[in-house]
Amino acid sequence: MKICTLLLALLLCACSPVSRTFYMDSLTGDDSNTGNSPSTAWKSLKKLNEQMFEPGDRILFKSGTEYIGQFEPKGSGSKEMPVIVSSYEEGKKPVLHGNGLKQHTVLLEGLEYWEVNNLEITNKGEKPDPGRNGVIIYAWDKGDVHHIHLKNLTVHDVNGSCIKNEGAGNGIYWHNGGEEVPTRFVDLLIENCHIYRCHRNGITGNGNSGRDKWFPSLNVVIRGNLIEQVPGDGIVPIACDGALVEHNVVRDSPDLLRIEDAAAGIWPWSCDNTIIQFNEVSGQFAKWDAQGFDSDYNCRNTLIQYNFSHDNAGGFVMVCNEGNSLGEPYNIGTENTIIRHNVSINDGLRPYPTRPGWFSPVIHISGPAKQTAIEDNVIVIMKKPSPDIDRSVLAMDNWGGPWAENTVFKRNIFYVMNDELQYKFVTGNSINTKFEGNTYYGNFIDRPEDSSAVEKELDLLSSFPFHKEFPEYLREKVLDRLKQSTDQAKIE
Repeated sequence: MKICTLLLALLLCACSPVSRTFYMDSLTGDDSNTGNSPSTAWKSLKKLNEQMFEPGDRILFKSGTEYIGQFEPKGSGSKEMPVIVSSYEEGKKPVLHGNGLKQHTVLLEGLEYWEVNNLEITNKGEKPDPGRNGVIIYAWDKGDVHHIHLKNLTVHDVNGSCIKNEGAGNGIYWHNGGEEVPTRFVDLLIENCHIYRCHRNGITGNGNSGRDKWFPSLNVVIRGNLIEQVPGDGIVPIACDGALVEHNVVRDSPDLLRIEDAAAGIWPWSCDNTIIQFNEVSGQFAKWDAQGFDSDYNCRNTLIQYNFSHDNAGGFVMVCNEGNSLGEPYNIGTENTIIRHNVSINDGLRPYPTRPGWFSPVIHISGPAKQTAIEDNVIVIMKKPSPDIDRSVLAMDNWGGPWAENTVFKRNIFYVMNDELQYKFVTGNSINTKFEGNTYYGNFIDRPEDSSAVEKELDLLSSFPFHKEFPEYLREKVLDRLKQSTDQAKIE
């Protein structure tokens, strides 16, 4: 029996896959080498792309080295043994420069079980080109595509187009679909990446978004990323069920878009059960929309909670759905959005007129969104720098059809800081909009009927009403922003 057991163990070991490590060194490497040690490293991405990778393989780029071209690997890992890409030795991240030669610098096409870590990626061509990206994750007619993880990447200087309908461009972009085999990503993680100077967008996706062909990606997590100096959308999951977007910072979006183009900080499009929490969005200056957060077209059960939104030109949050197509097989509507325990400071300060004028309400609800609950948020409105800037706390309107139904505002604090002009709530022809137990401090006109309104003096600096789950690091940022605003008010 012992001999049989030993023979079986030896047989299993012999059949188990043996992981390999491939080393890349653009300075001293040579493509004629074996590539299996630092002293025999390969030199070029071309050589790397010729290799068929297997479960457990590792691809290691030497720190401080740079490469020109595209990384377009082949082969998949397995659940137990993913393919790992990373760096070796101490020093700066290895840099892959796409130089605009293709629409990507890194392309993961039809692959499963890959983890890409610790690289710097650029893709700047001689002139902007629509559809140019830093990283593309692509799957078509593949069924369920598992476990694509991007961690600790720096993606910058990707000059796609700032025009959305031309094809835009992204730091990181995923796209799944298929005519013959419904295809989606399962376990897609984008974590701790830094994306800057990418035109048009930061992190966005595309997929089976029509409800008549609904096959959403699952377990999509976008966490801990910093996105800055990106003029368009920050983070947009599309065609996902259960996406989690948390602990990201989106800031300093330059005012580069056309007057026709809309953008916002973090928002789902045609998604179900999205959770957006513990994020900070500021400095969004698109000429249309430009909110920190949004529950957009064809989304159900979106939860936006414990976020900090400030200094966004278009406002704090939008909830919307397009009315003309509501009832079509592909559009089942935006329903059951919950927006709770967030802090908004100085949102809604569009500095000049755009498409509809100076329009920039702090909260915008447009079209036939249903069962929206806006609860326990703190909205601090600072003194506007110009009397022409929109003074709508809330604007409800229609987007090509019916109006919003069954919207409720509960226990929110609306605090207007040091402003002589009046602020307004515009509910339009919305159906069954209710206000319950909110606190109002400041100068309001036509304040809504509230079943149990609270009116009292508030000292926000000394006793800010944070929810207990609001993260400590965001609390410090909120208090710093409040102190700036009060100090400015004293100067004025």
